[in-house]
Amino acid sequence: MTRRLGFSARAIADIPLIQAGDDIAAIVLTKARAGGLVLQDGDVLVISSKIVSKAEGRYVELDSVKVSEAALALAAETGKDPRLVELIVNESRRVSRKRPGLLVTEHRLGFVSANAGVDQSNIECGDEAALLLPLDPDHSAAAYRLAIRDELGLDIAVVISDTHGRAFRVGNVGVAIGAAGLPTVNDLRGKPDLYGRAFEVTQVAYADLVASAAHLLCGEGDEGLPAVLIRGLDTGGAPGRAIDLIRAADQDLYR
Repeated sequence: MTRRLGFSARAIADIPLIQAGDDIAAIVLTKARAGGLVLQDGDVLVISSKIVSKAEGRYVELDSVKVSEAALALAAETGKDPRLVELIVNESRRVSRKRPGLLVTEHRLGFVSANAGVDQSNIECGDEAALLLPLDPDHSAAAYRLAIRDELGLDIAVVISDTHGRAFRVGNVGVAIGAAGLPTVNDLRGKPDLYGRAFEVTQVAYADLVASAAHLLCGEGDEGLPAVLIRGLDTGGAPGRAIDLIRAADQDLYR
C-alpha cells in the first residue's frame, strides 16, 4: 500500500429515516450532492449496517416470533425476552458464552458478537420489534458500489459498518461486516520494519480501521449520521470482502 500522510472524513447530513425498499445508494448520492460533496475516484463510503437492514426489511415484530424450547431455556438462564433469544439463536451458528442479560454467539456470517447483532436501538417500536443484520453485507456493499459506478462513472469503495465489543476490552468499536472495492486485510508478513526485520505474523484489519474512523462521526446514539465519506485513503491492491476478516476456527485459540 502507498504511504499516505493524511485523509479526510465527512458525514453525509440529512439522510432520512430509512424504510423497507428504499434505495440506499440513490439516497446517499442525493444527500451528498445537497451537502456540496462531490464524490471522486478512490473515495470510501462507509454506511451503517442499520440503514442497510432497514432498507432490506430486516424488521421482526416480536409478537410474530414462535419461541422454541431451547430458546425458552436460554431465556430462563439469561433473563432475556424469549422472543429475542429465539431471534438470536436463529441468527447464530452457536452460542459461545452466556450470562444474565447477554448471549455471545458465532453469527451466521462468521464473526463472534453480542446477541448476534439483534438490535432494538434506533428503530421504530423498539420495545416490540427488533432489527436483524443484513442478509449478505458483502453483496450489499458490492451492489451499492456498482450502482454508484453506473450513476457517476466513479470507482469508489464501500464499507458496511457495525459496532462490536472486544474480548478483554471495554467498549465498542466500528467493524466492517461488508466491503467492496478495497483491501480488507493488509498482510505485512514478510515485509520489513524500520530496521529491516521481516514481520512474521502482522496483519492489519484495514477495513475495520476504516469503519472505526467513520464511527468517530456517525456514532451510535441520536446523531442520525449513518453514512460517512472518507477521502485520501489508499484503496489500491487486491479488493477483499469483510468475510476475509474472520479468523479460521483452527487458528483461534479461544474457540
